[in-house]
Amino acid sequence: MDHVDDCLKHEPKRETRNNKVLRPNRLAERELRIDRFRIFYDIDEESAVVKIAAIGHKSGNRLYVRGEEFHL
Repeated sequence: MDHVDDCLKHEPKRETRNNKVLRPNRLAERELRIDRFRIFYDIDEESAVVKIAAIGHKSGNRLYVRGEEFHL
């Protein structure tokens, strides 16, 4: 969990292999990958807020959010 705090609290816009901007979709503009987990979030630069839209996990090529398969 410390890694999530570090990435989202201190450098949410920094692109890395595990933190990237997504193609336009209905969920969020960015994704942070940590092991099999995916954290989808948006950044409101005006108010300096990171809004986590969803947290999911990958199983093979499938993404699950709240126990349901999710397609971006």
